[in-house]
Amino acid sequence: MLYYAHTPNAQGHWHDLVAHLRATAEQARAFAERFGAGELGYYVGLCHDVGKFRAEFQQYLRACAAGQSAKKQPHARYGALYAAQHNQFLPFIIDGHHRGMRDRVELRELLRENNLPSQLASVIERHLPELTRSPALPTHLPERDALAWELLTRMLFSCLVDADFLDTERHFDPVRAAQRGQYPNLATLWARFEADQQALLQQAPDTPVNRARRAIYEACLAAAEQPPGLFRLTAPTGGGKTRAALGFALKHALAHQLERIIVALPYTSIIDQTARVYRDILGEEAVLEHHSAIQWDDTDEDALQRQKLLSENWDAPLIVTTFVQLFESLFSNKPSACRKVHRLARSVIVLDEAQTLPVELLEPTTHALQQLVDYFGATVVICTATQPALEQVSFYQPPREIVPQPERWFTALRRVEYHVEPEPLSRETLAERLANEPQVMVVLNARHDAVEVVQALRDAYPTLEGVFHLSTLLCPAHRWQVLSAVRERLARGQPCRLVATQVVEAGVDLDFPVVMRAIGPLDRIVQAAGRCNREGTRDHGRVIIFELQEGRAPSGVYRTGIDEARILLRTENADLHQPATYTEYFRRLFKNAQLDKYTIQRKRKDFQFAAVAAEYRLIREQTLPVVVLRYDEASVQRLLSEARGRLQRGQLPPARWYWQIQQFMVNLYYREVRALEAQGLIQGEPELGLALYVGEYDPLLGVQAQADPADLVV
Repeated sequence: MLYYAHTPNAQGHWHDLVAHLRATAEQARAFAERFGAGELGYYVGLCHDVGKFRAEFQQYLRACAAGQSAKKQPHARYGALYAAQHNQFLPFIIDGHHRGMRDRVELRELLRENNLPSQLASVIERHLPELTRSPALPTHLPERDALAWELLTRMLFSCLVDADFLDTERHFDPVRAAQRGQYPNLATLWARFEADQQALLQQAPDTPVNRARRAIYEACLAAAEQPPGLFRLTAPTGGGKTRAALGFALKHALAHQLERIIVALPYTSIIDQTARVYRDILGEEAVLEHHSAIQWDDTDEDALQRQKLLSENWDAPLIVTTFVQLFESLFSNKPSACRKVHRLARSVIVLDEAQTLPVELLEPTTHALQQLVDYFGATVVICTATQPALEQVSFYQPPREIVPQPERWFTALRRVEYHVEPEPLSRETLAERLANEPQVMVVLNARHDAVEVVQALRDAYPTLEGVFHLSTLLCPAHRWQVLSAVRERLARGQPCRLVATQVVEAGVDLDFPVVMRAIGPLDRIVQAAGRCNREGTRDHGRVIIFELQEGRAPSGVYRTGIDEARILLRTENADLHQPATYTEYFRRLFKNAQLDKYTIQRKRKDFQFAAVAAEYRLIREQTLPVVVLRYDEASVQRLLSEARGRLQRGQLPPARWYWQIQQFMVNLYYREVRALEAQGLIQGEPELGLALYVGEYDPLLGVQAQADPADLVV
């Protein structure tokens, strides 16, 4: 009897079950061998769909192929039951490869309530005799370290899901499958980067800033020869960290045969800038930009067969992503999120602006990073001007410094002077101050505050020239247009007043003579200062720190950070030009905070995969990406029409399409989305996995959603 894994493809060919199991097993073994678990990878690949040998499942497939309605038939639980005879943690992987991994108690109950039919076991062993032997376990993991085995389970789950998706894709869409992996290799990227860097160094004028940038870059290349492990790149804002970190990562990966570079940043709002910079250096096709934009229901087992489940598997040599995408995937239990996680093994992971990681999740986050280094061959780079002293959390030794004696560069690049306002400023007073400065940027703690200050400027100075706004209420294409206009005005000496949220603080290349910053956590203040006199062309820039009357700030650790910053600035007169100041600040912050507030580590030890996924949230209130129609309606309609046409032909849009549609997306809180839906301003595009915002789009303020005033932009 012939057994099938999937219904016929467009050419009318059925997908043979044994062939699918063996192909998935081989691919999963290749993925898992990279971290010493090849036999386990082969076993889960061979076992994952054995429930499809059941006669009921074969009848279900035939009914589907004939266009008849049929009751869905479970299959993953039978593979889990079979694997449970040989191993305790493989059933989590096999049972969860469609629906997601369960908690230990729930899985135990499922296995207790179900039996493996003896006839099914006989069929399995007749076709796959290898499954009768228990797979060998890796020897490099500590036997009694439950967290190490828990992360191995996650890695194997990722290997299986990716291998399963890839083989199924080869059956249903061989054209798309053949297009995978068409990226330039790391050696090519290094050659392009080195050529661009040399050209830049030759063109750059001999200034103190450029001399410091060159020295930092050369230190990065020298450190790249060191063995893989845990590093930190400490350099002042404006010190060229973005380029220097990429140079380190490329050379380090080549020196140690690592497979890819993953650059993670805190906000979606700066992903587009960093990815664009890298594309300018390395070529359009060289960078995979991935953050949460398109959302599919990955609990539906038929979704893959309908080809509506899109999930990047990070098979590119250079990925630019967000902390949310990186870490929430690492701690997820869902197939689409976890599919890429095995790619973290033998990778260089660069965490840019790492001080923005949520304090209440620092213990599980840093511990997982240490595990990736210890057991999965990764190199991790903690990159920031304000190092958060993470060795006080889960790193058992300080990361190696890439730049020796980094404090000297903070002294050499002392480009600004700080001033603390003695009294709080009203919105009207702040608007007046902005109007009287020809070129100034103000950074506020919340979107609501930014909108109100812009409105105060509009009301008091309706003809004022050069007023701009930047927050996550603007889509990326709009933000890029605003940044271009701001840079042009700054370069020409024209009036330019920018009212912004934190979207400008991490890695955004702006150079104002004056920056005003509503008091916030100390590291955020310093990041804002990095947009002041950035190129060092003035004697000094002015950074003014102030309290905003009735200003908003979220509760929790962020507000604790404000309190600690206020003490350091007003009581102790701390020197913000010295790295030691930030070490002391974070020491105090960590001492007064819960570093594992949601008991993630305890849940991990108990193999509570669903509970961990529910609790590990970098953004506690979830957001939904919506496509903005009216910023550039012609472009959006063209993209939507292209995607609909492809779906009608049974095809998914190409990867290029997803990157293009992301340029017109804004992330809104769910309660904002619900309010807009009630007004008829949100339309669903379920076939594309999109929500479409059809309301007005202000050319200055963007989407007119009403958030809770205390919401922090992220």
